[in-house]
Amino acid sequence: MSATALNEARNVTRPTRDAMLQRDPSVHQFWNEHAPLFEDAWKEWESADSNDTITLDHALYDPGLRQAIEQSWENPEEEQAVKHLWHEVFPNVYKAQFFDAKQLQVLRTYLDRVADAGIPLRPPYGIVLNRGGAMLDPRSEGYLAAPEFQRFYHELMNRYMRPIARLLFPDIVGYDSQTFGFSIQWQAGKDTTLRPHTDASAVTLNINLNLPGEEFSGSGVRFMDPASRKVESLTFEPGTALIHHGSVPHASDPITEGERYNFVLWLYGQQGQIPNPADNQPSIEPAQRWSVPQDRSDRFAPF
Repeated sequence: MSATALNEARNVTRPTRDAMLQRDPSVHQFWNEHAPLFEDAWKEWESADSNDTITLDHALYDPGLRQAIEQSWENPEEEQAVKHLWHEVFPNVYKAQFFDAKQLQVLRTYLDRVADAGIPLRPPYGIVLNRGGAMLDPRSEGYLAAPEFQRFYHELMNRYMRPIARLLFPDIVGYDSQTFGFSIQWQAGKDTTLRPHTDASAVTLNINLNLPGEEFSGSGVRFMDPASRKVESLTFEPGTALIHHGSVPHASDPITEGERYNFVLWLYGQQGQIPNPADNQPSIEPAQRWSVPQDRSDRFAPF
């Protein structure tokens, strides 16, 4: 690895925001051309002394969820302990405490240091108007390639999200081998809203990363139930998560004050395949839920 990779990456001329939002071909070329440099830069950055004090590990998770997850990996027949932690707050939308609110400062400090690293990092410009955040999965251009973060991210997806999703939504089994994720930072006066849409995912996990006492106004997630036509805006507290099929229509209400921080994580099948709602629900054994697919990444990125 070049000893100057970090400095070199920091001095690269970045694409303009307009070019990124317009999907200019030069932007795709920029990320591909500099991918090896940025990966080396993130390794160099992470090995710096200032980052040695932060560890992204199991202590970040809510203790009750962590215990239930570990118990289920040891004995899948005990998986109901995980299911009981999730409560249906809207048709086919479930909520639970995911991260320990008392430990969120560790993750947020890490992400703040990432933002200050000076290494080009692709924001989720598939999200209209969003200026903050980052792509998290290696399938994405300009992703957060820091090795410590990638270890944490893959554990989150494989050990936590996938078995939880399979437990709550059995129809996604077979459509959950591929991972995708990004972070979002909603800012009042800048990132005002996200119009109604569905996700190109089999299942979506949305985790609130705001710290206790870090208040904001507005910015609820508004869900629509196609069957009953019911519409409801849901808010969630620091460290809590909402999980739902990607096909559930939803939107983000305008944020009017403060900032909101989120991880948005997707699972889907090869080349973006998602389950057909008309298909019969599969019957699978608990041990199948508590397993990791052997499929390699297909490198397909939804945006």
